[in-house]
Amino acid sequence: MAYEFILIHRQEPIAVVQINRPQQLNALNSRVMQEITDALAELDDDPAIRCLIVTGNERAFGAGADIRDMASATAVEMLERNWIAYWDRIKKITKPVIAAVSGFAFGGGCELAMACDLIVASESAQFAQPEINLGVIPGAGGTQRLTRAVGKSKAMEMVLTGKPMTAREAEARGLVARVLPTEVYLDEAKNLALEIASKAPIAARLAKEAVNKAFESSLSDGMDYERKLFYFLFGTIDGHEGLTAFVEKRKPEWKGK
Repeated sequence: MAYEFILIHRQEPIAVVQINRPQQLNALNSRVMQEITDALAELDDDPAIRCLIVTGNERAFGAGADIRDMASATAVEMLERNWIAYWDRIKKITKPVIAAVSGFAFGGGCELAMACDLIVASESAQFAQPEINLGVIPGAGGTQRLTRAVGKSKAMEMVLTGKPMTAREAEARGLVARVLPTEVYLDEAKNLALEIASKAPIAARLAKEAVNKAFESSLSDGMDYERKLFYFLFGTIDGHEGLTAFVEKRKPEWKGK
């Protein structure tokens, strides 16, 4: 499929979806989000790909929504467009998705990064929800995922002031998994993706589901869900292969079954 605002880099068993609007600091509009989510869905269906990366460039992951797209919109028009549903589509991707973030991750860009499964950041990365400065609030998860990731007090400060969080602070607060020098952050994100891609595909998918369940449910509900997935994996070919390979002291050969 031909895309206008993104680039696809396949390096099987991983693939990189790169936002490519450098003049607009990778600002997100409905067309960009449509392309990102279409590409992720297509790659999610590709058995040769086992882990995905979403990235921008060194200057900007995504500098927010394209304000010109919504400046004159009415409440009904925004409801009918339902463009925030694109962020919901990312949640439905079954394979692990890494956000490789450098530079600005503001507004919708921050929400895009948080919609992915984990974030690898460069030292120049900044995370912010500056919608308050425009007289509105975050609408694609900025008040919800951010609060769950960094806690109420810090999220409240960021949402009410619009001030950014540095990559190092984001790492310390658990929003970011790793912070790396700008010149190597994407390479290290790829290395992490390759490590994840080397694991049993079904186990990786269910591990992702289980962690996301913890993010959204009570402890008892999450424990029940985890236990069912754990037992289920003993009925897979890969589950038996992994256990047998360990006993036989050899490298497992995953079938994805």
